[in-house]
Amino acid sequence: MTHPTCVRAMLRRDVNEVVHVHLAAFPGFFLSFLGPRFLRQLYLAAVTDPSGVCHVYCEDDHVLAFVVGTVEPAGFYRRLLRQRWWRFALASVGAVVRQPKICLRLFRALRRPQEVPVNHDCALLMSIAVSPGLQGKGAGRRLVMRFLDEAKERRMGRVRLETDTHNNDSANAFYQRLGFVLVGSYSSPEGRSMNEYEIAL
Repeated sequence: MTHPTCVRAMLRRDVNEVVHVHLAAFPGFFLSFLGPRFLRQLYLAAVTDPSGVCHVYCEDDHVLAFVVGTVEPAGFYRRLLRQRWWRFALASVGAVVRQPKICLRLFRALRRPQEVPVNHDCALLMSIAVSPGLQGKGAGRRLVMRFLDEAKERRMGRVRLETDTHNNDSANAFYQRLGFVLVGSYSSPEGRSMNEYEIAL
């Protein structure tokens, strides 16, 4: 029996399911450690911001994958910090109590998109996640292609993203198959090695 699937714009009502997909797809990652309340604030900010580019892959109207980004990276993160800083602070209290050292890392993570020089026509793909049982079946590709289409419709000339360098061969190969080009790499203060990719639209 086949189930109807679709890729559509993310709505506010999708955020709880988006958070669930994120946690299932990225166990043990930094944002997952910050918890569902923090993720909810992040994805609410993206879906309600005028610069947001947010889509979901649904089966029987249940969200099984998503992609989130912005056509104005620096502006988006400035607004996020200005308008929601106290919500993020409250949402991250539990994680900070468990591991106080994350405060500085969290601040750097929210500040970095404002500091990295990008052209005014460069969109940022911030996050993509696919439920574990759906991975490798084309949902991620459909979401990225829809993201690229919308970025082009919104007069962007390129899209940028970052992903882990090590122990992440499948993701790096995935982006390269879609036409993304490795343009740089860097190591975070925590020693996390990241690859930077771009694609021209």
